[in-house]
Amino acid sequence: MKPQLPAFLLPLFFSRALAADFTIANGQIFTPGFAVLDAPQPGTPLGGDTIEVALDVSANGKLNLPPYGDGSPSKIYNITIFLSSYTTGRNFTITNGTASANNASLGDIMLSESGSTVKHVKWQWPDCLVGDGQPTTSDSDRGIYNISIRQNFRLNNEDHYTIFDVPISVTNSIPSNGNPSCDSLDNPLLTEDQIDAAAANTVGVLFAPGDATQVEATYPDSSDDEEGLGGSKPEATAGDGLGGAGSSSVSGAVCWMAGLAVFLVLLT
Repeated sequence: MKPQLPAFLLPLFFSRALAADFTIANGQIFTPGFAVLDAPQPGTPLGGDTIEVALDVSANGKLNLPPYGDGSPSKIYNITIFLSSYTTGRNFTITNGTASANNASLGDIMLSESGSTVKHVKWQWPDCLVGDGQPTTSDSDRGIYNISIRQNFRLNNEDHYTIFDVPISVTNSIPSNGNPSCDSLDNPLLTEDQIDAAAANTVGVLFAPGDATQVEATYPDSSDDEEGLGGSKPEATAGDGLGGAGSSSVSGAVCWMAGLAVFLVLLT
């Protein structure tokens, strides 16, 4: 039987998950890469027919959309997204660049919503997450998850692969409506040591207010390197998860994975 966090401990544990560091300005969450997360916000209880992840893939206009010029010093190779949980042991593919049957996992998000720098990734919940409320049994797959955003990109002639996890809770109502099979989307869950996000993310959080990073990029019919100027960005709405004005940094001493490890030890 897999370890499961008791329902009465979920609020306490989730508050510790939110102590991980996030750089937030005007409701946008900046990442170690070109993608800027508009939604969901960390700690959001989610449900409904689909989960929606809204990403600005231009770093708010620092980089144009593809196609890039041959040998461009800066470009996004791909962005993949997973939904994973060390509590449930699940690691679902939201998008790995190749769409599966009936879009159970999604295709290349960089090719979606042509002309828009904000990509709205809408993914139908798999069948084992159908239900309402917090998990009530030890074998439930509902509960606390990370939306794990993996960016493979080049910045000024240096290649990077970064990992950015945003904690959410699968506790709102999810209806049964032809949901894809969980097992068909599940992948082996790597350990923290195997992932080594700290080493992967040495480039640091990019393009937040005050960051002076300049982007060198070329595009078709562009003969010289130039700073990327993205296409028009749709106006932000509440659905994109944009909060009040201002810039803030959410931080704390207890991180998401460390808190999880403690609880798993207590439960064994």
